[in-house]
Amino acid sequence: MKIKKGDTVQVLSGNDKGKTGEVLEIMPKNDKVVVKGVNVRKKHIKPRRQGEEGGIIAVECAVSSSKLNVVCPKCNKPTRIGYNIKDDKKVRVCKKCGAELK
Repeated sequence: MKIKKGDTVQVLSGNDKGKTGEVLEIMPKNDKVVVKGVNVRKKHIKPRRQGEEGGIIAVECAVSSSKLNVVCPKCNKPTRIGYNIKDDKKVRVCKKCGAELK
């Protein structure tokens, strides 16, 4: 997976098209990603203990990684990711401007 935790990504398609957010969690087995503020659903919570409140809370659900592009910090545009070898290490690179990604 080319997307890492902590990356800023932009949604390419779906109901949240155009939204950007930070990656909170990655699920490589399912090829899905949880992004802050994207694909928000309402979840009904039942009180489990005495004194605890129930209610409806907003939860970010997973999005397919194929619907996301990483936003380059240098050129501020959504871009594909390439790889270069620097000092015997594989480094992620922006395909548009060539800047290194963390």
